[in-house]
Amino acid sequence: MDQEKIGQFIASLRREMALTQRELAEKLCVSDKAISKWECGKGLPEVSLMLPLCEVLGITVNELLSGERLENESYQARAEENMTALLRERTENKRKLLLEFVVILITMLSSVTIILLSGLLALGTPLRILLIVIALVVMVGGIAVAAVLEMTSGYFECPRCGAYFLPTKTAYIMGMHTVTRRHLRCPHCGKKSWCRRRLSQKKTQE
Repeated sequence: MDQEKIGQFIASLRREMALTQRELAEKLCVSDKAISKWECGKGLPEVSLMLPLCEVLGITVNELLSGERLENESYQARAEENMTALLRERTENKRKLLLEFVVILITMLSSVTIILLSGLLALGTPLRILLIVIALVVMVGGIAVAAVLEMTSGYFECPRCGAYFLPTKTAYIMGMHTVTRRHLRCPHCGKKSWCRRRLSQKKTQE
């Protein structure tokens, strides 16, 4: 999906309706910064906001995701393209999570091996310290790469309101977590809860 094209489409429809970004934001109960972000192509509306946005703009979800109005004959084709894009996104996020596991495994094995060697080999103190520092650098670097992969591999679903969202970096890093859940505050309902990771956005019916 072309985020810039979708953003331009949202902006043009908003202008056609003589709405300011603030007025559109008020109708959707979001900030005008969110509208600006969408229109600049820096992100897509959250899944829970797509239907309300489409109702305000007088379009369907498929038209929104296509970034243009669709004639009847092209509607089904675009619907299939959008569904394919969602499936592609899901596959890509699965690969990122697998790569994250591999990175963590390699990082831990490398770090532990270097630390063991520094203790078992007959080395001078400076060299021993150097090896330990290298092990720590490898560990921190590997964890950082794994964190970036995890942060960009999908969305989180709020169990209270059902909204899908992407947390901020700070909220992501600070949030307690398990393998599949993270304790986050939903930007839609404002409640903190254990949110489940989802590999793609919800399938839409329109």
